[in-house]
Amino acid sequence: MENKDYRVLLYYHYVDIEDPETFADEHLQFCKELGLKGRILVAKEGINGTVSGTVEATNKYMEAMRNSELFKDIMFKVDEHDGHAFKKMHVRPRKELVTLRLPEEEDTNPQELTGEFLSPKEWYEAMQREDTVVVDTRNDYEYDLGHFRGAIRPDVKTFREMPEWVRKNKHLIEGKKVLMYCTGGIRCEKFTGWMIKEGFEDVAQLHGGIVTYGKDPEVQGELWDGKCYVFDERISVDINQKEHVVVAKDYFDGQPCERYVNCANPECNKQIICSEENEHKYMRGCTHECRVHPRNLYIQEHNLTTEEVQARLEALGETLEKQEA
Repeated sequence: MENKDYRVLLYYHYVDIEDPETFADEHLQFCKELGLKGRILVAKEGINGTVSGTVEATNKYMEAMRNSELFKDIMFKVDEHDGHAFKKMHVRPRKELVTLRLPEEEDTNPQELTGEFLSPKEWYEAMQREDTVVVDTRNDYEYDLGHFRGAIRPDVKTFREMPEWVRKNKHLIEGKKVLMYCTGGIRCEKFTGWMIKEGFEDVAQLHGGIVTYGKDPEVQGELWDGKCYVFDERISVDINQKEHVVVAKDYFDGQPCERYVNCANPECNKQIICSEENEHKYMRGCTHECRVHPRNLYIQEHNLTTEEVQARLEALGETLEKQEA
């Protein structure tokens, strides 16, 4: 396979950073000098980022990070890519790297308490044992695009809803070895510590997350179904190198589909899985209200006349009258 000129780096590292604001300002300048683009979050508890750049630029970045006393043990997941996966470069200070918003007495420090780390091979074997339960710690729309076979889908829109979900669904996981996973590992490294404080004794996490599992030369992403959602312009990446099973379904007709779009109503902006055909048929609106919204971006992008909009609505058994409201 031909080598590509660009790379995407996915990484995080829990480490004490005294002054996140100053660090973020200086790090942004450094990234811009290298010509990187991406999104990096910095907090007192560490760093979490995804950046894209040329092979030369990403090599320089990784070398500089590893030469720093703070980040000498950092682990990078590297993907080849055709170009930048972001439009701009952002480095932002945050209170938390992953938003859990736990009360102070419940908060955990992953440097002090976290679940057992399993290598991809250990994870592959553990998933298949009867005494284990696999829990996806990502958001529902990430799960819907792809997940480990048999994994539980917590009904959560955001990560900070996970503690409440666990407390309400203890019956699903009590008495089992709990296996938790996320895209790169950052959520699990924090959340497995919370699980242990909550009284769960046997909690493990996939070391390096889904992305590392897909690159492992031995397991090659086996038992992963669908694609893995990523937070850049690629939207998704392949994980299972042995077989590809489509698990995602079109929002409108339930047919197998792995194409994500945002609802054309900017006040909604909901992410929906949708074929190109249905995007046109429904004018990228997830509901009738979104289809007839005065600021519908699909209608603007395609310069549709009122008559054309009316014709498409009539084909769906709808009318334009709500647009005036």
